[in-house]
Amino acid sequence: MSVNKHLTELLKELHLPVFREYYQELAKKAAADELSYEEYLFELAQRECELRRVNKVARLVKASKLPLKKTLDTFELNRLPLKIRRQVKVLAEGGFADRRENILAFGKPGSGKTHLLCGICHALARQGRKVYFGTCDLMVQGLLRAKEELVLDKLLKKLGKFDVLMIDDFGYVKQNREEMEVLFTLLAYRYERGSVLITSNLPFSKWEVIFKDPMTTAAAIDRLVHHSVILELNVPSYRAEQARKRKKQGQ
Repeated sequence: MSVNKHLTELLKELHLPVFREYYQELAKKAAADELSYEEYLFELAQRECELRRVNKVARLVKASKLPLKKTLDTFELNRLPLKIRRQVKVLAEGGFADRRENILAFGKPGSGKTHLLCGICHALARQGRKVYFGTCDLMVQGLLRAKEELVLDKLLKKLGKFDVLMIDDFGYVKQNREEMEVLFTLLAYRYERGSVLITSNLPFSKWEVIFKDPMTTAAAIDRLVHHSVILELNVPSYRAEQARKRKKQGQ
C-alpha cells in the first residue's frame, strides 16, 4: 500500500475528512509558497475546525425545531423602536443565556414576536448553544402525554439539557387544569436552570385564564419575571401591512 493511500485510510479512521480531502493539494501549495510544516498543519487544522463548526450549527438548528426562515437577517428591525433594536442586538450576543435569564415578548398578533425571538434563537445556535422551539399547545400536549405515561421527569430532564427553551403563543390555547399543571411544572423546573423565551398576546393581567387561579398565576409570573427581559412590541401588524401593500400594488 502506498504512503498516500495508507495516510488516507488513517485520516478516515481518525474522522478527519478535510485533512483527507485537502492534504495533498495544500502540500503542493505549501511547497510552492515555502510554508513551514507548522503553517501547513495550521491551514489543514483551520479548515477541519471550520467544517466541524458548520456541521455542529446545522445539527443544533435541526434539533432546535426552529422555523428555518425566521432569522434576524429576514426580520425588518427598522419596524421596531430604537430601544428595542438595541436590546435585540445585545440579546443576540447570548449573555442572557449564560445568566439563565428569560425573554418575554408581548404584542398583538402580527407584531413580529415569534420571528424576533426565533431570530435570537438562531443567533444562539450559531454560537453553539442548544435551543429548542415549540408552540405552547404542542409542548403542553407532549408534557401531558409524558405525565400519563409516567415519564414526565424524564422529559423535563431532556428539555433541561437545552440552554434556551422557546415557548411560542403562550396562552393562545386556554388550558384545562391538568394542562395548566404540567405547564406550571415545566416553568418551575426551568426556573434558574435555563432560559425560557415566551411570546404571548396576553398581558400578565390576563394570565389567570391560563393558570386558572390567582396563586398559581402569581407564582408562574414571579418565576418568569425574576430574571427576565421584557419586550413590548407595540407596533402595527406586519402581516396587515404587507396585505395593504399588495392590495395597493394590485390597484
